[in-house]
Amino acid sequence: MTSPDVNTLHAHVWPTATTRTPEGALQVAGADVRALVAEHGTPVYLLDEADVRRRAVAFRDAFATAFERIGTRADVYYAGKAFLSTALARWITQEGLRLDVCTGGELAIARRAGVPGANIGLHGNNKSMTEIAEAVEYGVGRIVVDSFEEVDRVASVARAHGVVVPVMLRVKAGVEAHTHEFIATAHEDQKFGFSLAGGQVADAVAAVLKHPDALTLLGFHSHIGSQIFEAEGFRVAATRLIALQLEVARGHGITLPELDLGGGFGIAYLPDDRPMAPQELADQLAEIVATACHEQGAPVPHISVEPGRAIVGPGGVTVYEVGTVKPVQATDDLVRTYVSVDGGMSDNARPALYDARYTCVLANRTSDTAPVQSRVVGKHCESGDIVVRDVLLPGDVQAGDLIAVPATGAYCRSLASQYNHTPRPPVVAVRDGASQVVVRRETVADLLALEGQ
Repeated sequence: MTSPDVNTLHAHVWPTATTRTPEGALQVAGADVRALVAEHGTPVYLLDEADVRRRAVAFRDAFATAFERIGTRADVYYAGKAFLSTALARWITQEGLRLDVCTGGELAIARRAGVPGANIGLHGNNKSMTEIAEAVEYGVGRIVVDSFEEVDRVASVARAHGVVVPVMLRVKAGVEAHTHEFIATAHEDQKFGFSLAGGQVADAVAAVLKHPDALTLLGFHSHIGSQIFEAEGFRVAATRLIALQLEVARGHGITLPELDLGGGFGIAYLPDDRPMAPQELADQLAEIVATACHEQGAPVPHISVEPGRAIVGPGGVTVYEVGTVKPVQATDDLVRTYVSVDGGMSDNARPALYDARYTCVLANRTSDTAPVQSRVVGKHCESGDIVVRDVLLPGDVQAGDLIAVPATGAYCRSLASQYNHTPRPPVVAVRDGASQVVVRRETVADLLALEGQ
């Protein structure tokens, strides 16, 4: 049996412009990773700017054309929780996307980047009065309300500022979707949103409508899951939400103009992953909305969606330096090679949090040495500090080699910590062979600056 070529780059897992140099080194957006590491050190998050922009444009255009065909429009909000920096906020704004934020910190980044307030939506299940006030003062285009307390909080802030704030109600649509599976029964046991059970949504609508001088209800919002590869879960959610909007029209005599279907669109982390392309996804969601509206006799609302991972995730590559290599007799029949790198769960918490799976390659060279079953692990004092759980790497991997992990643009820097007092890596944008630091590397001095006397 022929061993697989561990030098191969599976194109759909890596940023679009990723290749190898004639010497075998990884090249991201025209830049040799060896040169990038010499300049910026390791670990380092690399972000292919052109790849991120291209995916933003693909979502923008796909949803515009798909929903125009059914007589409405669609806005694409980039979900800032996936990764947000001043530079990235500017990129997505320049490419015609809006921005979804969920904390005062994310809003501060958006403001620094000059994102227009009208293009921002504020999310979150426990917004402080300060965060609400900052959003209202900046003129955000909508606030997604998550509780009865929040209805009153937003109304009081709106009144204090003499404005009417557009709001949406987050609804638990009774759908939970992940990758190829979805559950269409009640999924109520979670912190987000108003429950369909027991008339809670109807009560929330009434609560908003009690404040016509301060609040205007745009419609409903739902988010059904993450890393979704199929659209059927959205069909159930959209049908239920459109029925809800019809109930509001009949009960209160108002037509709610908008419907937000959330995000959670999947990406390829492993070679076998096959996520939907933006156009395929947009076409399917447009068909779902059009069918639900036609069957129920409802007007087609203005639609919004919130991709985050699907825009920034594939453009990210994390590069580490190998420190130690340790063969371990895992079972009677298996020797597993533990390849330790100079990062780990502090810069990518997803494997520890979710048992997330990644792949990786030797990045500073290629190798003809037979591959060995390997596990790439971090430097932290935890047995669960795993970067890549199972991967074939060349048997001659050694200290000083570089390991590159693709699809790390989303939820890696955003979830990064200073565990074991480890400074967080920089984010370096790469385009046309040149690099620019968009988030600098933390230093030990930064850590010590937080300490009291």
